[in-house]
Amino acid sequence: MTKTILAVDDSASMRQMVKLTLSSAGYQVVEAADGRDALAKAKSGSFNMVLTDLNMPNMDGLALIRELRMLPAYRGIPIVFLTTESDAGKKAEAKTAGATAWIVKPFQQDQLLGVVKKIVGA
Repeated sequence: MTKTILAVDDSASMRQMVKLTLSSAGYQVVEAADGRDALAKAKSGSFNMVLTDLNMPNMDGLALIRELRMLPAYRGIPIVFLTTESDAGKKAEAKTAGATAWIVKPFQQDQLLGVVKKIVGA
């Protein structure tokens, strides 16, 4: 069964790069332009994992995680930050909010695929 991943980033080129990387490995990817868009898609669909940026307009990644964790269907779904931020304080805040893992941009395709495979499987 194909795993579906929600990729959230305000950068269209970053979403395309994530989608290309994950699609080539057999994952289905749904894109969202910010946290608000992602939350709407999450409420109307089912995902095996959420991959989100931290800094976005309308709703940032931390707010998105907090909102998703309040939804029963997303309490156990892995949520991974993919961001330029590497601050330890932000990482701790993300973990408290419910983040599963943290990848710093720019990412290596093998690194992203490795994390996704480890978390959701092939």
